[in-house]
Amino acid sequence: MNRLRTRLIAAFVAATVIPLVATVFIMTSLLERSLSFATTEELDRLSELLHQTALDYYQQARESLKEDVKTGIAPHRVLLGANRAEWPSSAIEFLESNESERFDLTGDQGEDLEYFDRHGDDVWVYTQRFGNIRLEEITAQYRRARELVETARARDLRKGLMTTLIVLVAGVWIVSLVWLIYLASRMSHPIQQLTSGLSELAAGNLGTRIAVDRKDEIGQAIAAFNHTAGQLEQNRERLVYLTQIASWQTLARKMAHELKNSLTPIRLTVEEILARQPEIERPFMTQAAQIVVNEIESLERRVRAFSVFSAEPAVKLTAVDVHRVLEERISFLKPGHAEVDYRIESDPGLPRARADEDRVKGILTNLLENAAEAAGAGGRILGRSYASGGQIVVEIHDSGPGVNEETMKTLFEPTITFKVRGMGLGLSIARKDALVCGGDLMLVDGKLGGAGFRLVLPKGE
Repeated sequence: MNRLRTRLIAAFVAATVIPLVATVFIMTSLLERSLSFATTEELDRLSELLHQTALDYYQQARESLKEDVKTGIAPHRVLLGANRAEWPSSAIEFLESNESERFDLTGDQGEDLEYFDRHGDDVWVYTQRFGNIRLEEITAQYRRARELVETARARDLRKGLMTTLIVLVAGVWIVSLVWLIYLASRMSHPIQQLTSGLSELAAGNLGTRIAVDRKDEIGQAIAAFNHTAGQLEQNRERLVYLTQIASWQTLARKMAHELKNSLTPIRLTVEEILARQPEIERPFMTQAAQIVVNEIESLERRVRAFSVFSAEPAVKLTAVDVHRVLEERISFLKPGHAEVDYRIESDPGLPRARADEDRVKGILTNLLENAAEAAGAGGRILGRSYASGGQIVVEIHDSGPGVNEETMKTLFEPTITFKVRGMGLGLSIARKDALVCGGDLMLVDGKLGGAGFRLVLPKGE
């Protein structure tokens, strides 16, 4: 059921893992090369070099000062043991130690080198200046540089940056994967619904519909499926109806033929019997024969109706102005029902319908006649024509009693009636003609309190 979603996720993984690995490899390589030129490493080497240089210079200065002391050219000052209380702390520390000599840096920034030499209880102090070189300042700078290097190493900048990079890339990829799973589910679910709906449709369940609450391409596809299913359901109903009508037509054709063959000799025989009766019995026989002839004529009318019903004239589809046809039919039938109030409503600029005009006239004639009979004297009839959804619609409404639920079940089925003006085939013929024109005829809620019929025809090109 989720194969499409699985394939989408697999395609995403296959399409992103290799570029993801390549991206991480390239970025870590570039990061490694960039970090190889990091200032901490340069600072480490520079500080070590400066420290070694300072040590070398310090050693050279000590050796030079000792050489000057040996040759006696180095100036000195004597700290007498009797004045020990006035000595500097560095001299006292030297005297109290067991060292025979000591070098020490003095001055504000360590710019002077002092050499302490022991002479009994006295201490001789030789001093030599370094010039602009301040060794204490160099030592302090070196110490701070070492602290910075050690801090950077303790933090492991390279490892931290790479870890951050990998976590960031992996996080983006995981978020993208989650988003893709959501999108895949959102895409695959309606497609699964479509697949299930098509399976139901293929199994013959034409009432299948899929709920749709989206306006994108998938929503349009589902709406198209629902529309197609609805059309198939309507077409199946129409096909079943036409098949039933075809069966009725075959039966009607046979019945008309058989009845016609039987009624003709019956009528001739009755007329012959009447002609041969004595004059004394002729009045009674004339009355009896007239009753039989009237019934035979009634049966002949049914036979003719069955013949019309079973006939299949060729369909001639043309562009038909249904509003004009509606007005013409009302004008044609109105004199026979002068007591009925007729009203017409139509959309301005109504397009033409593609249909057989003679069949449309027959349909409207039947509907208007039925409406007039149902409305009766003082009744009302409304004729409407308008366009809807690419179709041309004509509606006939009357103010009669309407159609009961029992009649609705067989309203368009062919029936036999012995009403003086009814044949029982009008609505079935009307719907058959509507169907062969590519439309349909259906019962709708009446707008005048009675029955309402809607004729739907395809729009002309």
